Amino acid sequence: MNTAPPAVHPPAAALAGGVAGADALRELVRVALAAVESGARARGGPLPAGGPEGVAAEVARVLGTTAGAALPAARGSAAAGPSPSPGPSPNPGPDPLPALGVGESVALRELSTLFAWGAADPADPRCAGHLHCPPLAVAVAADLVASALNPSLDSWDQAPVAGALEVEVVAALAGLVGFAPGAAGGVVTSGGTESNLMGLLLARDGLGPGVGRRRILCSQAAHFSVRRCAGLLGLGEDAVVTVPAGADHRMDPVALADACRRVLAGNDRIAAIVATAGTTDLGAVEPLPAIASVAREFDTWLHVDAAYGGGALFSDRLAPLLTGLDEAHSVGLDLHKLGWQPIAAGVFLVRDAALLEPLAQRAAYLNPDDDEQAGYFSLLGNSPRTTRRADVFKIAVTLRALGRTGLGALVDRCHDLARYAADLIRAHPRLELVADPVLTSVVFRYVPERPVDERDTDRINAALRRRLLHEGRAVVGRTEIGSGPGAVRLKLTLLNPHAGAADLDALLAAVLDAGRAESTQPG
Repeated sequence: MNTAPPAVHPPAAALAGGVAGADALRELVRVALAAVESGARARGGPLPAGGPEGVAAEVARVLGTTAGAALPAARGSAAAGPSPSPGPSPNPGPDPLPALGVGESVALRELSTLFAWGAADPADPRCAGHLHCPPLAVAVAADLVASALNPSLDSWDQAPVAGALEVEVVAALAGLVGFAPGAAGGVVTSGGTESNLMGLLLARDGLGPGVGRRRILCSQAAHFSVRRCAGLLGLGEDAVVTVPAGADHRMDPVALADACRRVLAGNDRIAAIVATAGTTDLGAVEPLPAIASVAREFDTWLHVDAAYGGGALFSDRLAPLLTGLDEAHSVGLDLHKLGWQPIAAGVFLVRDAALLEPLAQRAAYLNPDDDEQAGYFSLLGNSPRTTRRADVFKIAVTLRALGRTGLGALVDRCHDLARYAADLIRAHPRLELVADPVLTSVVFRYVPERPVDERDTDRINAALRRRLLHEGRAVVGRTEIGSGPGAVRLKLTLLNPHAGAADLDALLAAVLDAGRAESTQPG
């Protein structure tokens, strides 16, 4: 005898999908947006003041825990934090998972206020430390739609339109790269690391049997994920052979060819060459045509990590930097950099869809052969992931909304900002520019006025950045150029097209103020 399911008590929380989902979301989105506005006002800058201790204490206060309260007081002024939200207080339990919940609106208001207050907000022009873009409002709105409907792209019957959209978007971006229409393939990924992993996986599996260790060659300026991926693929991180970069911070093709010969002379094999189009620090784009020529000479897979530089393809001004990209076997792009998408929005492309064959999988409950023969296609064999969010939707909305010209204008605007910042740095006696910007990043350092050695200069540059973070005044990146004393550098990664000259003036003034203050501190 069939029985009805038991009544839910208390009533179940509302769902986001279906016809009624919009009504449930409408009020909650209103609560969330009001809380985000409140939290951002309370923050009053690019990130909260008070440093790690202040942030941890505020999280503990809102959750009703005590761990943060025992942390030592941070140096300097502490953050005020957002005003307590109305509602039950204190929380029903000292835990993010209380026995009795506080309710949807209260929890959303409390934690959204906290989240916005405690964000490093890339929409603030003084938040310029990383390849961390302020997302476009239209992309965020589209992301909400994808979240509400929650498709998964591992089978057609979970994502009918999302799957078809991904095929179209991948084809459009493959065309932008220069791959032949109708031949290329690809998939939306979580970002550059996953794209690099996929490129190296396909290179490894396409190499075939043979004697000798499989090696991967890349520039010394390549992203650290190349080594990480080699380890994950069972090749070992030490399978990566780094090739020297020239004075322009790009891989030297002559040195690359020499390294290939040494690998073969040692009875090892070349699994892949990885070129970088947009290095993380300086945005350098390696000489792709010359590197492709070396890859052809040694008959090896060429993967191009264009996670940063791929956005240059939208710009008539900067697209020529990527000449030769179409000669790669595989390419990784990140549209959560110079594409202004909410994280994550990576794209992995191959010049021939048949190259994806090593990823092919058959699961009776996802992509039975007779379904696929009937036209119910599956994207399961395009990715190492199974459940996969419809990140393609926000990308599709943005590409259609702005077009190549609109996105290119945003790229050019950020490039202009980088050139303006470089001019300011070059003209100031206390600042030293490393190189003219290629894309949108500017690497430099503060030069103390009093004579100091390079170790002290490194200390001051590192400390001035932390001072700015602790005071909540600015997010400036840090890196190292070269090794040994004198290597520490500061970095501006300018991805906010709404920033202006006055914003950069103020940002560099803050760097100078912090540099002067740290110069007076004992070493």
